[in-house]
Amino acid sequence: MAKKIFVAHIHEDDQEVGDLVKLLADHGHWVTDSSVTQDEPNKAKDKDYIRYQILAPRIDESDELVVLVSPGMRASEHVEWEIEYANKLGKRIVGVWARNGTEDDLPDALKDYADAVVGWQAERIYEAIDGQIDNWETSKGELRETQDINRHNC
Repeated sequence: MAKKIFVAHIHEDDQEVGDLVKLLADHGHWVTDSSVTQDEPNKAKDKDYIRYQILAPRIDESDELVVLVSPGMRASEHVEWEIEYANKLGKRIVGVWARNGTEDDLPDALKDYADAVVGWQAERIYEAIDGQIDNWETSKGELRETQDINRHNC
């Protein structure tokens, strides 16, 4: 079944978002990416406008939120907000380690709300997106200790 995903990422990783979608497609998994990238730049500066007029509608129409965990991500207020917003909507949230991501890059909201975090392997990513696995893997591919997640829908 095709999935419509929103990839939460920082703009420095736009190329890697494309690589992620291609990786899944090359392995027979069809996803539609509704992420915001620099391909369609906007000049918006107002944080609320960006969140509620640009990001929220795209997350609303997506089946799931995939977070591309990479260096510099932890400092992004928008990524934290995207994760928290998706959680409020009850969306499945999957972290995917960018090829250079480390444990220090995990956003706090992802630690709190992720259903799964997996490495850069097409089948693992798709199994996590599809809800077949709920693994938490470290950036080195080892299983991480299980965590309880408190979900609250508004």
